[in-house]
Amino acid sequence: MVDDLHSVCDADGYRPNVGIVLFNNAGQVLWARRSRHDGWQFPQGGIEHGETLEQAAYRELYEEVGLRPQNVELVGRTRNWLRYDVPGSLRSRSATFKGQKQVWFLMKMLVSDHAICLDHSDTPEFDHWQWVDYWLPPRKVVAFKRSVYELALSELEPLLRFV
Repeated sequence: MVDDLHSVCDADGYRPNVGIVLFNNAGQVLWARRSRHDGWQFPQGGIEHGETLEQAAYRELYEEVGLRPQNVELVGRTRNWLRYDVPGSLRSRSATFKGQKQVWFLMKMLVSDHAICLDHSDTPEFDHWQWVDYWLPPRKVVAFKRSVYELALSELEPLLRFV
């Protein structure tokens, strides 16, 4: 377990977070539209007190898209934290963080698309999803996340050859 997961933010003002790149047999990735927003993104979320990075990834995968650990194969993860700053205009006035630091996980879907369910929480993160080309998300995600998406997908892409 990483030492700084127990605080809300690290010393530099970044909240620890996990991101999930879920792919299917055709090599496409799951891309989801945020509820109550117009943006699309990969599943991602914060790390709860006492969770390992992997536990957080599996919890977020279930909460956001309804898949259990047995529904996917964990293929790999990024080696280091990848950071992005959240623009001040998108942070609340009381926010004490400047951005997020993420470890990204690459997972292969092992079940049919019917297993995907977006309403496993009281306030669903997503309201629609689709399979897209591996390299579409960095071109379409909100601008402040683009470099992290490019870095994560670049690091994880070689692992697709071994699946």
